[in-house]
Amino acid sequence: MKRPTTRRTVLMAAGAAGAAAVVAAAGTASAQSADIRGEVTFKGDVAIPEGHLEIYLEDPAVKDKAQRRAAKTRVKSDGGSRTIGFSLPLTKSPTVSPTLQIVARLERADGWLVARGSAKVEAGAPVHVTLNTVMY
Repeated sequence: MKRPTTRRTVLMAAGAAGAAAVVAAAGTASAQSADIRGEVTFKGDVAIPEGHLEIYLEDPAVKDKAQRRAAKTRVKSDGGSRTIGFSLPLTKSPTVSPTLQIVARLERADGWLVARGSAKVEAGAPVHVTLNTVMY
């Protein structure tokens, strides 16, 4: 004997289809995420000094200085961490060229550069940048 279609059955079917659509859309969005993730450490595996880390994506092969930097973020260092993680949200999807790199600059509160480091970007791999002390 076949059960009659009720309002509850229709609403449950519609809810299941809607949930499936949301899961499918979320899966597509996460697959298209173009964030670059990585970590910054200090040479000698010591704590990163206190200051502001400016981390940006740069392609030195680009001649126009205004277009050389594709993404940028700032992270505060409290002076006690050995590793600081970062994520660069990309508004546009840059092509991974052989000269594309992540640059990290550590500056004190007064603006003096303390350390700098860079690392090449490889598609799909996390980036590890080691800061080296700047000598004046």
